[in-house]
Amino acid sequence: MTTKTKSRYTKEFCQKAVKLVVEGGLSAYEASRQLCLPKSTLENWVRAFKAGKLGNIGGQQPPLTEVEQELARVKRELAQVKQERDILKKAAAYFAKESLPSTR
Repeated sequence: MTTKTKSRYTKEFCQKAVKLVVEGGLSAYEASRQLCLPKSTLENWVRAFKAGKLGNIGGQQPPLTEVEQELARVKRELAQVKQERDILKKAAAYFAKESLPSTR
């Protein structure tokens, strides 16, 4: 079972994303695709902006500490290293299979 973690966006990012929709003339779908974020998230931000509550978004979450930032960086790096390891394993198996003499 996988757990889903909430993404954290800066207030500046939220404001710029909302500006694309409100002032830029883009639809929420187009802007969300350009920014690689869920359409529903952007729609929530636009609704909050129109209600005058955009500044409250993300207020419940405390800012990341240095330790949390370092942990996130290390987790990303570990995921990349695991992916590279898996690719190398597959390549090694492929070339080992090719180097075996044929049994014909």
